[in-house]
Amino acid sequence: MRLLFLGDVVGRAGRAAIRDRLPQLRKDWRLDFVVVNGENASGGMGLTGDHAKLILEAGADCITLGDHAFDQRDMMQFIETEHRVLRPLNFAKAAPGRGARLFETRGGRKVLVLQALGRVFMNRQFDDPFSAVELVLKTYPLGGQADAVIVDIHAEATSEKMAMGHFCDGRASLVVGTHTHVPTADAQILPAGTAYQSDAGMCGDYNSVIGMDKAEPMRRFITGMPKGRFSPAMGEATLSGVMVETDDATGVARALRMVRIGGRLEPSGP
Repeated sequence: MRLLFLGDVVGRAGRAAIRDRLPQLRKDWRLDFVVVNGENASGGMGLTGDHAKLILEAGADCITLGDHAFDQRDMMQFIETEHRVLRPLNFAKAAPGRGARLFETRGGRKVLVLQALGRVFMNRQFDDPFSAVELVLKTYPLGGQADAVIVDIHAEATSEKMAMGHFCDGRASLVVGTHTHVPTADAQILPAGTAYQSDAGMCGDYNSVIGMDKAEPMRRFITGMPKGRFSPAMGEATLSGVMVETDDATGVARALRMVRIGGRLEPSGP
């Protein structure tokens, strides 16, 4: 299978890039399944139901969220009826929605998608992500109930993301980090066959401070004083992510390519 994962969509610029580019990428690259992290798609904080629909209509099969999962109030209800949107597994136990789902592709194959939140340097103490992921991987093993497995580890610390990659090695097709909005240069296939990248980067304007208009973040760094709210940068976005080809017999990765399309970053792709 050909799997595409795109990193955090940030604001209107990120949504526009998804809307304008993903439908053609899906055709040109003959993609079987697409996952998009959408947790910053609405004003840079959270995801509304309408913006989730836009991303799904553009060609995403699944949207993952993150620590800003419910910053937009209507997501509390929307996620209960739209099962293609996933919140983190180890979020509050009372949170609506689900953190993992087994999807069926248009060709009839099964893709498991799950997301977990890291705990290192995060503002809130979430449940243990490793035990949460372990339970799901045992329930839907790669090569058994699942033909492919995609793990989104939404975390601050690269060390924690790397640990998750090795923890899932041989049991997932792809483990990819989100949350920090900067694509890392460590895309690799781990020893037991799992494709890995510490952070997919963002789908947003890179002439910014991690997707936000530069003025307010810079003011806070320089003076320590806020003057206004953060707002997403509005220039042309770069689509950032990773594409994986899996082995039909085992589900592990046999090829991996970093993806960067449009905007300011150097282009990369299959």
